[in-house]
Amino acid sequence: MAKRFCVFCGSSPGSKPAYIANAQAMAQALVANGISIVYGGGRTGLMGALADAALAAGGEVIGVIPHALVEKEVAHHGLSSLRVVGSMHQRKAQMAELADGFIAMPGGYGTFEEFCEILTWKQLGLVTKPFGLLNVEGYYDSLLSLFDHAVAERFVKPVHRDFVIADTDPGSLIQRMLQYAAPPEDKWITARET
Repeated sequence: MAKRFCVFCGSSPGSKPAYIANAQAMAQALVANGISIVYGGGRTGLMGALADAALAAGGEVIGVIPHALVEKEVAHHGLSSLRVVGSMHQRKAQMAELADGFIAMPGGYGTFEEFCEILTWKQLGLVTKPFGLLNVEGYYDSLLSLFDHAVAERFVKPVHRDFVIADTDPGSLIQRMLQYAAPPEDKWITARET
């Protein structure tokens, strides 16, 4: 049973009220399922809304943030635990170690990069945890289309494309992730494909 999900999301609130509303709904759904949150430790935007809603619902929230961002006063100091690390690389490694699954909500370059890096680790067989994408108001439609295009162009295998569980509803996404079973071991690339 999953105990902690890592949530990648924006430090901005975005342009639509639905982004904040879904961050709050995600937090409440995770807490209702007994799942703690691991996230980037920020207090602004979707990150802050997620953390505040989870704490208000009685959940555990673990933030992982580099020294450089703490010094810019963006760290959330009201969390269950705030872990300060030396670099962005250490941040991602610690979040991956703490989490039993990963969710990307709307965000910018940092969110894309964090999600895709950990997804690459899964493709390489370094992690076997579930990956969810909360597609609020069609935010990730283009990214999902890009993933499908990469499969069509034979840069991504269909089995690896299937790693990403996309949904528009936080509760439904969590349930699908909790039911996730890793596919049989599939070699990333074979000599025949090179």
